[in-house]
Amino acid sequence: MYDGPLARLARFCYRRRRLVLLAWIVGAAAVLAVGFSFAAAADNDFSGGKAESSQAQDLIKKHFPTQEGDTLTLAIRADGGIDAVRPQVEKVLGELAHAPHVTSVSSPYRAPGQVSPDRRTAFAPVQLDKGSDDVPKQAVTAMISDVRKGSGDGLTLALGGSAVVSAETPGGGPTEGVGLLAAVIVLLIAFGSLLAMGLPIVTAIFGIGTGLAGIELLGHLLPAPGFSPIVAGLIGLGVGVDYALFIVTRYREALHGDDHEAHAADPEEATVIAIATAGRSVLFAGTTVVVALLGLFVMGQRLLNSVAVAASLTVLMTMITAVTLLPALLGFTGRNIDRFGLPFLARRRRRRPRSERWAGVIQRRPVLAVVVSAAALLTIAVPALSMRLSFTDSSTQPHDTSAYASHRILADGFGAGYDAPLIVVTRLPGDVRPVADIVRNTLGVASVTPVRTSQDGATAMFIAYPRTGLQDAATPKLVHTLRAAMAARDAGGPRVYVGGPSAATIDFADAVISRLPWLIAVVVGLSLILLLVLVRSVAIALKAALMNLVSIGAAYGVLTAVVQWGWLGRQLGFPTGMPVTSWVPLFMFPILFGLSMDYEVFLISRVREEYDRGAATREAVTRGLARTARVITAAAAIMVCVFLAVLLGADIAVKQMGLGLGVAVFIDATVVRMVLVPAIMELLGKANWWLPAPLARLLPNAEPPAPARTAPVRVE
Repeated sequence: MYDGPLARLARFCYRRRRLVLLAWIVGAAAVLAVGFSFAAAADNDFSGGKAESSQAQDLIKKHFPTQEGDTLTLAIRADGGIDAVRPQVEKVLGELAHAPHVTSVSSPYRAPGQVSPDRRTAFAPVQLDKGSDDVPKQAVTAMISDVRKGSGDGLTLALGGSAVVSAETPGGGPTEGVGLLAAVIVLLIAFGSLLAMGLPIVTAIFGIGTGLAGIELLGHLLPAPGFSPIVAGLIGLGVGVDYALFIVTRYREALHGDDHEAHAADPEEATVIAIATAGRSVLFAGTTVVVALLGLFVMGQRLLNSVAVAASLTVLMTMITAVTLLPALLGFTGRNIDRFGLPFLARRRRRRPRSERWAGVIQRRPVLAVVVSAAALLTIAVPALSMRLSFTDSSTQPHDTSAYASHRILADGFGAGYDAPLIVVTRLPGDVRPVADIVRNTLGVASVTPVRTSQDGATAMFIAYPRTGLQDAATPKLVHTLRAAMAARDAGGPRVYVGGPSAATIDFADAVISRLPWLIAVVVGLSLILLLVLVRSVAIALKAALMNLVSIGAAYGVLTAVVQWGWLGRQLGFPTGMPVTSWVPLFMFPILFGLSMDYEVFLISRVREEYDRGAATREAVTRGLARTARVITAAAAIMVCVFLAVLLGADIAVKQMGLGLGVAVFIDATVVRMVLVPAIMELLGKANWWLPAPLARLLPNAEPPAPARTAPVRVE
């Protein structure tokens, strides 16, 4: 008999299944209604903190209040010169000036600096009264439409800016539905039964729905960026289905007498066995994911903290549904779990599963398996050494958008740097002209606007346009050069800040690079402690951490090769080669480390059970792999499909993360779990289970599985 907190919880949920199901339905309906009715607005402002761009922005907000809102740019291209199309252009400028949320429009006919030397290209800044996230998309879409109507007869007009990029990037889309459909298909193949397939899907929907609703409410306390629900939904769908999949699989094994039991268990006892064993692994695996995500707090960035909490909440809800709602649903299915089986998909029993034969092959040549697979993964990881970080902008958008058209017009007429302006601001009193001269004469600066003084006379600012765009490696170098030049000037004068949206993007990327080692150390350290508690083995915990780092490195390499180098980029939906979005590798690491630990937990916990029953290490690994290979493969296939489905969406940054996550899970479930893990455990032998006595006394005891009925002599 199984006993312990999880076993008692399973029995309660099984016996009070009607009450548990009713509580979940009522509770979920209430949370969904409240959460989505009172959802908090998104906050995509990654500035803040002590970065120089943040200090510059604070000065601008305080002394140049009219500059606080976002700025759009009307790009103008006239084949016969802009003077010949002045009536048409001024008509559009007038319409924009009277559009909602527009405070001012600067005509190029009154500002010579806004016209190219050949007078065929010009631009008009359109000042908004709010930030890009606060301006309604409908208002921006209407402006885009008005501008497009003004084009024709040799005149091309296009509106650009962050608000335009946001308006032209549709939210949602078919990705979630495609991912869910893929999960259904994989579960049907794995179970061969409609009823067994439906349980993980229903459980995951409850967990994800309540988690996402909770995120919307949590946004009032912890404002989060707009991609938070997408990230949380991706992770929640993947782990939610996987966790339920592992529990349902263990339930079927116990029900059919496949779990080393003396006889086939009745439905209640099978539920208890599933929750006490697979459910225990689910809690450890889910806790590892949550701990890894919360490791983002070491970055010291408020929006990253918000996303970490949001995603953790969704994972937490999927864990709770797996160990409470799922036992209740199993109570309703009972022995009918395999009903509504589909022809050709019913599970076929084999005397010796292919995975067991595969484990034997690996164990006969462990050194060769380790060398070949490790070399392959390290080779795939090589491109990651050249990874550059930035944020998406108009230049990275699909080429049929207004944002990209605006970028192309300005780049052709003025140079790519006109899409990456740098705002130089300083306090007064002081002579700003020498500062402007230093900036103007710096290699890489195309032009500098006249100096403007705030109405209160306390601050001065001007704009410097680089010769290169934001995505060019030379632009971050220019920002660092300008800041070094400003620091080297007379130390007695007021400090000069180099800021603006482009500088803020560069500062964020620099912060990611500098603090990523701390994130890695915290996530790896905490995950090692959790794994030590579960498997009580130093060697296995260290091996798991190392394997996870290798697979994540390989995923970074593939992401860099596709997104930055452009290998198969267009085929996968990336319009052009670009740096990796700064927050993508930052989120990939804790998510992937947590998910990789999931598979490690499910595999090693099963191996440990076999070992504790008296099997030798080699036999325990073979049995554990044989009993988990099918379900791990199904779980990984679901995750890969869910993650890669976002490639059908429009958000470039989210597509990058989906690609990286999908590749990493595929590598982890194949090369790592099926080759490296059995090969290394074969090489380690008895050392797999080494745990120093002092550490054994220090570590808490996790709830153990049921004791073996027999304990044969172990021969290593």
